[in-house]
Amino acid sequence: MTQSPPLRSPCPPGTCNCGREQLLETPGSDVRILLLTRNEEKRLLERLENLRSLDDLRHLQRRMYEQLGIRLSIEPGYNEVRTMRGFDIRLDEHPGLCRKTRQSIPAAVRRGLEKHPEIAYRLLDAHDLLRDA
Repeated sequence: MTQSPPLRSPCPPGTCNCGREQLLETPGSDVRILLLTRNEEKRLLERLENLRSLDDLRHLQRRMYEQLGIRLSIEPGYNEVRTMRGFDIRLDEHPGLCRKTRQSIPAAVRRGLEKHPEIAYRLLDAHDLLRDA
């Protein structure tokens, strides 16, 4: 008898629009996102806040997609990037992704970039924004 991994507990009624119940009721749906329990979410947020390099950030983006099906995109915003708020940090819509998690992941990435501005510079450079004309 194999034991299934713990799934994220449901949000209180009326506080979230994640569609957790619909995801569980749909046969064949990708429920990997529900493996992100509250404790695992805290670990992920801590890891995002303590980024070491751009490669570390890219690695976390890949692992989030592989393990949870979450696509995290980080790009310079439409206007100038003067602060970390100038980055466009988005999570693709994903059934089962809690509303608070959709807000806390980009916030953790911003805090990580604020702690290590050299990562932000490398991101800008990767988009050809700091290269000599």
